[in-house]
Amino acid sequence: MTISKCTLSVFLLLSLGAVAQQAADRTSSAPVPAEVAATSQPSNSGPTAMTSSAPAPQPELATTAPTTMDDVVNRTILREHALMDFLKARTPLVETYLQDLTADPQLGDVPKADHYFLGRMDLGEAIDRRDYLSKNKSLETNLLGGFNKMFRVQYQPMGFSWMIFADHSSFDRNHYAFKYVRREFLGEVRCLVFDVTPKKDSGKGRFVGRIWVEDHDYNIVRLNGTYEPRPRKSTYFFHMDSWRLNLIPNYWVPTYIYSEEGDFSYGAKTAIAFKAQTRIWGYNLKNEQKEDELTQVRVDSVKDDSASVQDASPLEAQRDWQQQAEDNVVARLQQSGLLAPESDVDKVLQTVVNNLLVTNNIDLPRPVRTRMMLTSPLETFSVGNTIVVSRGLVDVLPDESSLAMVLCHELAHIVLGHNLGSKFAFSDRMIFSDEATYRNLGFKHSPEEETAADTKAIEMLKNSPYGQKMDTASLFLKQLSQRAPTLGALLSTRLGNSFVDERGNLIRFTALLNSGPALDPKKLDQIAALPLGGRVKLNPWTDQVELTKSAPVAITSARDKMPLEVTPFFPHLSHLNGADSTTGTTAAANNTAPQ
Repeated sequence: MTISKCTLSVFLLLSLGAVAQQAADRTSSAPVPAEVAATSQPSNSGPTAMTSSAPAPQPELATTAPTTMDDVVNRTILREHALMDFLKARTPLVETYLQDLTADPQLGDVPKADHYFLGRMDLGEAIDRRDYLSKNKSLETNLLGGFNKMFRVQYQPMGFSWMIFADHSSFDRNHYAFKYVRREFLGEVRCLVFDVTPKKDSGKGRFVGRIWVEDHDYNIVRLNGTYEPRPRKSTYFFHMDSWRLNLIPNYWVPTYIYSEEGDFSYGAKTAIAFKAQTRIWGYNLKNEQKEDELTQVRVDSVKDDSASVQDASPLEAQRDWQQQAEDNVVARLQQSGLLAPESDVDKVLQTVVNNLLVTNNIDLPRPVRTRMMLTSPLETFSVGNTIVVSRGLVDVLPDESSLAMVLCHELAHIVLGHNLGSKFAFSDRMIFSDEATYRNLGFKHSPEEETAADTKAIEMLKNSPYGQKMDTASLFLKQLSQRAPTLGALLSTRLGNSFVDERGNLIRFTALLNSGPALDPKKLDQIAALPLGGRVKLNPWTDQVELTKSAPVAITSARDKMPLEVTPFFPHLSHLNGADSTTGTTAAANNTAPQ
């Protein structure tokens, strides 16, 4: 059956997002459990109901351990409804990066095109998705044919919520059968595993698959499966693997979703082939800002009577003005959920920048700072003396010398005085909605300034400790150049200058691109770029980032390299407070669950 590109893309997003939609077409509705009612927020409160003085609601946890699988299933259903009720007050960000796949005889399934989506979602009763990306961007226009119209007309009631919940409207025994499979550890968390299937005549678009339930409070920590039956012939439900993390007491918060379709085995016919990562963060962003309002130190009056006190000189005033603009932008980016709070990762980036400054005897009137964007597209920019690097770029850079290369380009803009704009020192220019951030902020440079920054950066790199280690950086640029024509979304920058031009040709550090060793996928010890998600770990509740410390894994073929590619999620799960399993779990697991 032939399906138009436009319609297919819409239903592809149906499975890849993470928005909790209202259940307008429920086939039936189970009564709200007493535990859920005890922890619910007011129905008319919306995302701003939780005041700064109100703590996060704590669910009523049963004090007796279940002894049968019936008890476990009942407890799991209660906890799932409690989670859905708790998240009604949250408006996290959701980012989906998708790569269409094609078969390569040497490298296996490789990207042939990609797509990127970023927005904020309201997990309340009524769906409210607000996109950060401009509606007139070519990607959304070409892919969706007008996103807003198709969203309202063609999405089904449960929609995106199917990716973070098994069933947002009817997760109960009336609609589903639960079959105990086994016990299994996910990281440090011991789980009970159940197969979940929809009952006859339970309605369309019901979850079918497997759930992992931690055996301390009986929360679902992982969902794996799809949905059936299809509401209509033109609808596709894709397979997904959804993970949650225990970031706050008693709740496991939806964090990662991996989706994949396509069969590249011999003789298989694949109509749709893709792999996609969805990340969710910013759960506590808006609530945390309100809580900080009354806890910040406030000084009503300060008087300095020292003889040295005087007005700033004209030059000092100019630098203070530029600093104010820089601080305004950094604060606004963090407020919108795009910039991570200060962390130890910034210190790592700062160390590399300091190495470049010291070895080149550069003394700037204002200190250089480094910060990390939370988004996947490969992007760097600088505002004033603050250098910003995206999480996705840090993820895929193969080593420290490659990191030094991308940081040095932005440092060169600072040294050459290219970042003198100060229009954002006016506070009114910071007043806009979060989803309008990309339309109101931008720090691009002219082609002439970009060329000058590259030249200056190469000069500084030669004088630095990284000067003799540029072969890996050159390989990274070669890999980027090779994949650029098929990874336009990953290389589409929103605030700074891109690595490539509109035709996919690399335009940054072309001198380094033409030096160093040749790119050879057959050389297993030649790692030009890493897969996405391999280096930076994001806490979706606090938005803090940290560098992962994964043990090296032996590469046995060229297919193991996966440069710049999407891979599945397998987080190491652990309890927030180190809680141990309840004593009744073994008894429950040894009983047969009635169907």
